[in-house]
Amino acid sequence: MGMEDGQMPQAQQDAEDEAVLSAADIDSATAPRDFRELRTLILERRDRLPKRLVQVADFAIHHPQEIAFGRVAELARKAQVQPSTMIRFAQALGYSGFSDLQLVFQSYARDRWPDYNTRLEVLHDGAHGGDVLSLLDGLVEASCTSARDFRQSVDVEALEQAVDRLARAHTIHVVGVRRAFPVAVYLTYALQKLGARCDLIDQLGGLGSRQADLIGSEDALLAVSYTPYAGETLDSARAAFERGVPVVGITDSPFSPLVQVANVWLEVAEADYSGFRSLSASFALATTLAVGTVSQRSGDLRPARSVQKKEHMDRIDRNLE
Repeated sequence: MGMEDGQMPQAQQDAEDEAVLSAADIDSATAPRDFRELRTLILERRDRLPKRLVQVADFAIHHPQEIAFGRVAELARKAQVQPSTMIRFAQALGYSGFSDLQLVFQSYARDRWPDYNTRLEVLHDGAHGGDVLSLLDGLVEASCTSARDFRQSVDVEALEQAVDRLARAHTIHVVGVRRAFPVAVYLTYALQKLGARCDLIDQLGGLGSRQADLIGSEDALLAVSYTPYAGETLDSARAAFERGVPVVGITDSPFSPLVQVANVWLEVAEADYSGFRSLSASFALATTLAVGTVSQRSGDLRPARSVQKKEHMDRIDRNLE
């Protein structure tokens, strides 16, 4: 990463950060293992941190999901610091390294997503401008990041398989609740408007399991589920999968339980701003699946060329370096 305007030389930055580390109580045995305690510690130490570590602190507060599962190099690029600064930030908080710090974020992300009161606390404790325009800027940026990152990382083979499975189905059944519900509703709306037979498993009257039982062997189930993975969606997907019904999954992690009961699945990891997650990538994928399915049925959808797939995979490999 080249030196930005006004950025101190790396050696000077390292020396300043080392001074902070030497003054900190570095003890990995007593470093916080609870996300709330960690967030409190970050906020307590923020004013005593050098400028570059403050950048990382603010990024961590506003993007906990990305910190949880991101690679150091990519996170450093997004926070506009050197990768070594991410490691020094973790050490300044008492962790043995960045991976040790990530464990706290990962545990929190997997156990439960913060409730809305906690998200508001994070938002108000952070460094955003405090006005509605700053809030809009942060949320729009998260939406743009979601769409851009999904485009760069999407599994093209899985996308084509998903479209093919849905195109061959007599009726497409869609299930998704909680945060996934608007995506499921839009998929149903788009497919029906495009002339495809499509039903929404809406759980109305507690009849979700009965609705799932009516899925025929020539149909397909499109299931959408994100952390913390709603049991209703997983039950419908599992029941269909065990009966041999093709299941297409949309989820946010390879560790999602939906992956285990899907014939083909697509990963959509949405960016967040202070815990409020975007759905921009999910809606882009939903539209692609709806239009692609109907186009495949009419014979108007061409498969991606081998050279396109290779270029796409090369781009993914470069992003992971």
